[in-house]
Amino acid sequence: MIPRHLMIGIAAMLIVVLGMSFYAWRMRSRVTQTETPAEYAHPVAAPVQGPMEQITLYVAYDDPGVLRAQSAGIPLPAGRQERAQELLRALLALYLDKSSSHTLGPGSEVRDVYLVDPGLAVIDLNDAFADGHRSGILVEELTVASLVQTLAAGIPGINRVKILVGGRERETLAGHADLSCVYDVSAVGQMLADVQK
Repeated sequence: MIPRHLMIGIAAMLIVVLGMSFYAWRMRSRVTQTETPAEYAHPVAAPVQGPMEQITLYVAYDDPGVLRAQSAGIPLPAGRQERAQELLRALLALYLDKSSSHTLGPGSEVRDVYLVDPGLAVIDLNDAFADGHRSGILVEELTVASLVQTLAAGIPGINRVKILVGGRERETLAGHADLSCVYDVSAVGQMLADVQK
């Protein structure tokens, strides 16, 4: 026969195990119910190291449907690829401002810029950029032209630009602007000149 004090000890240990299991289950359900705030959804970029330089951003204005060159002073690193990323991040920062003339969806950002060969740049934007972009031929074309012209003006030697979304090719930006092609910088410049006459 099993001694009474041993049975009481085993029963007490079972009650503790069941209690701890219930507590762990409750804590797990609370953690899964708590959502991460939007401001914590993406990593914080490290501060840019480099001297302040004057750059030219080609900023889209929706109402008149034009791009205008705008000067800005930002710190730029020495490497071409890092410079390209910072140029486009500065441009997107203007568009994400509440008083912007050409608003983008919240959370829009440049994931990376790749300088593939001497004349080709590949811009990789995040999914929020395309998913939150307003639909419309002019609005989408202004966004693409703004990215292409800013990059070409800031990084000498770029004459072609490819745009990816989330690391993948996408047919259109928000239903109109063709992202399956490679944009020729001079053709985009000529198109802008024709539209803005």
